Amino acid sequence: MADPLTLTREQVRRVDRLAIEEYGISGLVLMENAGRGVADVLSRHKPRGPVVICCGTGNNAGDGFVLARHLELRGVACRVLLWANPSALRGDAAVNFRILQKADVPVEVFAEGHDAARLETMLDGASWIVDALLGTGAKGDPRSPLDRVIDQLNATGVPILAVDLPSGLDCDSGKPGAPTIRAVETCTFVALKTGFASPAAKPYTGAVHVCDIGAPRKIMDRVLG
Repeated sequence: MADPLTLTREQVRRVDRLAIEEYGISGLVLMENAGRGVADVLSRHKPRGPVVICCGTGNNAGDGFVLARHLELRGVACRVLLWANPSALRGDAAVNFRILQKADVPVEVFAEGHDAARLETMLDGASWIVDALLGTGAKGDPRSPLDRVIDQLNATGVPILAVDLPSGLDCDSGKPGAPTIRAVETCTFVALKTGFASPAAKPYTGAVHVCDIGAPRKIMDRVLG
């Protein structure tokens, strides 16, 4: 059996850029496909309690916003926790946040702070936690307040599903930061990330699902040479 295809951080960026600039696929379409793919995987577990989707500022958060909308469409109770000021969201993530607000999906804004007691209340009764805090572009140890948020999420005992990769894990090396989300499942996009092959990454990724975002296979062939 051939080795599975993998992408580095820079190759991930190139796939997105080619899809948008040369193939005319809107970034909103790519984000929509990503979030819906995660919804498909999570729905297989038939979550009974609320799904708590934890989001940061970038496109990873945008995927989380799309996920929340698709879970709501399927009758799955969910709430979004946001560690950013809504005014700081940009591009496709900002568009999907505005859609989410109009859809009346519950959103709790933590902005740039950490409120452990409030977070504990928001996590009460959760059947799943979704990690959409940091994406493939993040490097180094998570900074405050996300370091404390990650520690608290890991301590809940609630199963965590990571969007694209667990926050804190380096996309290329697979080196876990201090701290790193310990996911039981990871939904990654287009292809496995290079760092997932590292033995150090295994305790953090859990079972990995590769979800397509609608980028033509020809783009992968070109990026991988």
